[in-house]
Amino acid sequence: MAARRRIRMLLASGGAVVVALGVGGCGSADVDGAPVERKSFAFSGDSLTVDSDNSALEIVPADIADVRVSRQVDGWVFMGNGPDATWRLEGGRLTLRVECDAVASNCDSVHRIQVPRGVAVTVEDDNGKVTADGFKTPLKVRSDNGAILVRGSSGALDLTSDNGEVVVEGGTTSGQVVARSDNGSVRLSLSAAPGRVEAVSNNGEIDIALPASSVPYDVDGRSDNGSVRIDVPTRKGSPHVVTARSDNGEVVVRSAN
Repeated sequence: MAARRRIRMLLASGGAVVVALGVGGCGSADVDGAPVERKSFAFSGDSLTVDSDNSALEIVPADIADVRVSRQVDGWVFMGNGPDATWRLEGGRLTLRVECDAVASNCDSVHRIQVPRGVAVTVEDDNGKVTADGFKTPLKVRSDNGAILVRGSSGALDLTSDNGEVVVEGGTTSGQVVARSDNGSVRLSLSAAPGRVEAVSNNGEIDIALPASSVPYDVDGRSDNGSVRIDVPTRKGSPHVVTARSDNGEVVVRSAN
């Protein structure tokens, strides 16, 4: 969870005055020690979109009929307002906002979300780490600025971060995995032989760990600026297809054992 800091230009007569405040002078946000707020949202349907800004997200399926959210929010502002947190669920879209509108601010938040089992989840997050555990349904995550971590999932995965690493681990058996990062590494560890894996990084290494399989893998590993190492049995035309490409970073496809 990254602290949000803002420095703005104040215009005064005769020229511009810059006000820059260091975080140390006002203290850091302590989201872990903040009060926990909880809310349940009535829900029906087979898909949910989580639309979040300025918050870390932790998302899990559960044996429930509604969508349950807990949040912790903390921070300070100088010459402004916040942190102001809002949440609502309308038409299958859960919208989470934490606003700090000030000359300078340091605001942090985390939302922990439980969704009914069997619901496919799409996450649209502007600023914050996204962690998802235990999904058997399709999971799609887009993060403009934050890492993505997925554990113990078996549904199809479609994961993209514009600025942050993408990690899949912890007993994941998904048959279809697409993982991309514009600026960050991609690290995938799978516990069952996938049908298709696509891993792409514009600026970061790629590391894919695959389980032993009776059928070799069809691997296409490339890097424009970095070494490429393929340490699994390969065969063109295999039903287990792996593509790993980095513009700037090492590419490794190896055994998970």
